[in-house]
Amino acid sequence: MRQSLTNILQEKFGVSEEKIEEIQKGKRQKNGFIGEALLDRKIISEAQLLEALSIQYNLPFWQNLPLDRIQGDFTQQIPIQFLKRHVMVPLIRYPVPENETGLLPTGNDVSPENSDQSLCVIAINDPTKFQSIDDLRRILEIDECQIVLSTKEMIYSTINMMYEFSRDSAEQIVQDMEEDGSSIISQIEGTSDLLDDTSDAPIIKLVNHIISQSIKARASDIHIEPYENSMKVRYRVDGILYELLSPPKWIQPALTSRIKVMSKMNIAEKRLPQDGRIGIKMGDQDVDVRISTIPTFFGERVVLRLLNKSNNLFKMSDLGLGAEKLQIVEKIVRLPNGIILVTGPTGSGKTTTLYAILTSINTQDINIITIEDPVEYQIKGISQIQVNPKIGLTFARGLRSVVRQDPDVMLVGEIRDLETAEIAVQSALTGHLVLSTLHTNDSASAITRLVDIGVEPFLISSSLIAVVAQRLIRILCNDCKEPFAPNETIMESIGMIREQFVNHNIYRSKGCENCFHTGFRGRLGIFEIMVLEDNLKSLILKSHDSNLIKSEALKNKMVTLRLDGIQKVLDGITTIEEIVRVT
Repeated sequence: MRQSLTNILQEKFGVSEEKIEEIQKGKRQKNGFIGEALLDRKIISEAQLLEALSIQYNLPFWQNLPLDRIQGDFTQQIPIQFLKRHVMVPLIRYPVPENETGLLPTGNDVSPENSDQSLCVIAINDPTKFQSIDDLRRILEIDECQIVLSTKEMIYSTINMMYEFSRDSAEQIVQDMEEDGSSIISQIEGTSDLLDDTSDAPIIKLVNHIISQSIKARASDIHIEPYENSMKVRYRVDGILYELLSPPKWIQPALTSRIKVMSKMNIAEKRLPQDGRIGIKMGDQDVDVRISTIPTFFGERVVLRLLNKSNNLFKMSDLGLGAEKLQIVEKIVRLPNGIILVTGPTGSGKTTTLYAILTSINTQDINIITIEDPVEYQIKGISQIQVNPKIGLTFARGLRSVVRQDPDVMLVGEIRDLETAEIAVQSALTGHLVLSTLHTNDSASAITRLVDIGVEPFLISSSLIAVVAQRLIRILCNDCKEPFAPNETIMESIGMIREQFVNHNIYRSKGCENCFHTGFRGRLGIFEIMVLEDNLKSLILKSHDSNLIKSEALKNKMVTLRLDGIQKVLDGITTIEEIVRVT
């Protein structure tokens, strides 16, 4: 007799009877599955639920699937949508020798290690979907198979991997194309999921492959660059450009036209710059793609900016702020009024920092409104406005209207002109907290920049709370980084001395498969926070020389970008060369 799920959960995982009764009352009202209700309330984990189901149904639970031993021939027979809808994947299909017959191993004795004799193993997430399992067996034309349980994340990852690996390589796609670019231009709309697109058109396959490989490599941008007799496709990973593909020159018009069709641009207009955007779904990832084209001497140059909306927004503790700097930021962002500026060049993570700040102060008793160009991520509970210069909705005009919406906190994407700066200052002086960005090299230069725009020094000193300058550094790959002892020349390049190395390990990059042989995986911020103390405010009234302001800030124990970078080196997070490159 099959044991009940509630009894297993009580005996094995200590779920209280009161909790189960409470869940069952709600379940009767909503007609739901008790396991899902327990998961929703985070009383048990998915792994614990699957363990309980494995006992109840006498099925093995595989936390990890044998990805190195899967045969992907089923990808030609089964639509990817079918497997994702029913959260199942066929794993292993070995031919049974002619002189051997018999049933597969059953129950919890089966594991990835002892399943070599299996005709087929099907990993599922819900053991009650008998009909779906039968349909899958019918499609694969198999009579006997072993059912195992696995997590949704593991099953989805396996499905995506198998269908991705079954795709043709970019080089093979290019070789299969006819040597006539005009004959392969296609005006077919992009599908919702790149992995679902089964179109046979070579140019569609090529574009899908370029985008999917870039997403897989965690790229932030794709560059399609035309030259006189050649073209290059490169992608930017962790701030560095790498070559992905060098297709022949004749593919250029078709490749550009396909991307312009996907983003609803005018494919006939090749003399003017154009902008567009598309939403792409790849497996369980939602990616917003912003596309820009410009005419060059050898054809249109295309850049695709990839914004992965599936990634969770950073918390302030994830940005790379040390304990002291985190305390400073947490203190200033809770002030009732004033301006906080985040500075740095394009691509230095300013928007990410501002979003992390907004997320940390976003509560029900605060009204937050942003005006951005563009709105990169949607944040629940915050009103976000998209700048649209074509209809006259500029930062200044939008900000003037935002002030009338009774906000407590306002985010202005960028202060670009005097009008925007003046409204931001007036808002700060009338009881609002204003967050914004500036393009300057360090924190002290922000004062000089505001004065150059036309803001009066007395208004700056009375409204500005702090300036945060930042850069992004690449993080060493934990799987392959190796310790080494730097020589005097390397230490002098960053301003370090031998005594600083005591009780610290210094690492350098090496490269492995997990980091695409770059030696780095992911990025982190280094920060310089200049809080405007009374002595700095007095100085700004007399002078806006950035060197004088920086010297005074250093007297207030401000830590520079270079010093923050050196600390990251001593902590084993990055390399000396990386800090020299960035600072």
